[in-house]
Amino acid sequence: MVRRLWVSRTSAYAWHQRWEAGGPDALRSVGPGSRCRLDDEQRVRLAAELDRGPVAHGWTVDQRWTLGRFATLIARLFGVSYTLTGVDKLLYRMGYSA
Repeated sequence: MVRRLWVSRTSAYAWHQRWEAGGPDALRSVGPGSRCRLDDEQRVRLAAELDRGPVAHGWTVDQRWTLGRFATLIARLFGVSYTLTGVDKLLYRMGYSA
């Protein structure tokens, strides 16, 4: 079964334990693993700053946005640190794509 589900034995065992303890309801999703660390107002401001472009924020030589630059900008504006994966997920939630 582990191979069919493409999961580790540890995950399968943990799911089995949850199922034994609470039945099918114990396996239901409880939603996303994390919530956005920026509020609605901050996300609106971030979108406006992104629209200004990298040059407006000091990246003049290579004028492209990168996940690292997004993370740096978020930290500068809001004092919140994000991993590159977190930045990618945040931008996707905001409607941006590569």
